[in-house]
Amino acid sequence: QVQLVESGGGLVQPGGSLTLSCVASRTIFSANFMGWYRQAPGKERELVASISSSGPTNYADSVKGRFTISRGNGKNTVHLQMNSLAPEDTAIYWCNMRWSSHDLWGQGTQVTVSL
Repeated sequence: QVQLVESGGGLVQPGGSLTLSCVASRTIFSANFMGWYRQAPGKERELVASISSSGPTNYADSVKGRFTISRGNGKNTVHLQMNSLAPEDTAIYWCNMRWSSHDLWGQGTQVTVSL
């Protein structure tokens, strides 16, 4: 079984930065979709950013210009660089990788932006 392990969450002050990482326990050569979702308190889950196997990226309007999604060269990692963080970014973040019949999710990591 392939598992996704997330890291990098934590507490950060407004205006600060964090980088989330997601690593698959085994190399995934055929992943067509890699993305990050989040769910803030009292809100629905949303897709924050995604990247396809061919390279194009997409971002939610709320994070454009502040967040950057990238893939590792080994095809088993995905990162989310988060800059200029604001309290509205406080949420649980999950990574997701999908291909063929596979749909893998990380365990979730808490990001809290607060004093």
